[in-house]
Amino acid sequence: MSSPRVFIVDVDGVMTTGQFLYSSRGKAFKIFGPDDSEALSLLRRHLEVRFVSSDKRGFKISRARIVRDMGFQLDLVDTFERSEWIGAKFRLEEVVYMGDGIFDHLVMEKVLYAIAPQNGDALAKLTADYVTERAGGDRAVSEACLHISEKFFNSDRNGTLDSNNLRSSK
Repeated sequence: MSSPRVFIVDVDGVMTTGQFLYSSRGKAFKIFGPDDSEALSLLRRHLEVRFVSSDKRGFKISRARIVRDMGFQLDLVDTFERSEWIGAKFRLEEVVYMGDGIFDHLVMEKVLYAIAPQNGDALAKLTADYVTERAGGDRAVSEACLHISEKFFNSDRNGTLDSNNLRSSK
């Protein structure tokens, strides 16, 4: 098995609860969960961490949290173009992808390792290599980060990662 080089996370339904809060002016808020940013900071020393969203109307909200607050890169990528977009930027066999949607299985089938949150679409969960116990927007990403560190890197009880000791089984 190849070593993962990038962790790509779908924003809506994974980093968030998937709910969109509307006012009379339109989409106003998204609910992001706790601990995910801290857990991602453990991985970013060893993997490139990227985020994707297909939510055009809520992209500014996602950008405020992902780019401005957390310091990660976020790309607007149509759901049906994700596999091609990822393949053009990365080797699919080096990608860990986390998604929850009804079409995320199309990406999950092609990457090295796929993760879905507990409340993800049934087909996404069926296709995933790992399904978190936590729901999207409720520490699912932090759980996934700990799983990745245990699966592919040596991790001690303090959450520090040693990239010199990769595990080879999926």
